[in-house]
Order: sequence, then structure tokens, then C-alpha cells
Amino acid sequence: MTKQLRSIGPLSCAKVAAIIYGVIGLIIGAFVSLLSLLGVFGGFGATGAEPSAPIFGLLFGVGAIILLPLVYACMGAIGGVIMAGAYNLVARVVGGIELEIE
Repeated sequence: MTKQLRSIGPLSCAKVAAIIYGVIGLIIGAFVSLLSLLGVFGGFGATGAEPSAPIFGLLFGVGAIILLPLVYACMGAIGGVIMAGAYNLVARVVGGIELEIE
């Protein structure tokens, strides 16, 4: 049986995209934190001579695990709403995506 997906709920799409992008942000944040612990971002560490250096060290360290998932989730939700709205507009003109359902 073939069906057409005529519209996508923007808020539903935003929730799913926020969770997916939040998980991606958590993975990337873990890598950034690990690289910070290994000293890859040495110029931004707490040992720098400038007074703002500890702030950058915190951001690239533990802060990345908290900040990046939140930023990615927000951007994913915004992108999900925009893409669902764009899909709904295009699907009205050219028809929806055909799905084969058993």
C-alpha cells in the first residue's frame, strides 16, 4: 500500500530534531572536553598569563559537555521547525513523499 506524507507537524519535528542534535552535541562536547584535558587547547588553558584564560579553559573543558548539547538542541529545534514548514509548503505544490506501508 502506497501512502503520501502530506504534512509534518512542526513542533513534533522540532522535538525529534532537538533530541537528535542534543545527543550529537553531547558526543562532540565529550570529544572537545577530552581534547581539552589532553592539552590540545593549551593556549586557552588556566595556565595562560591573561586573566580571561581560565574562562576559556572552563569553556573548552567541562563546559563543553554542558554548553554544546544545549546549543545543538536549540539549533536542531529551530532547524526542525523551519524544515517542517518548508516541507509543508512544498508538499502542497508538488505532493508529498510517497511511502510504502505494509
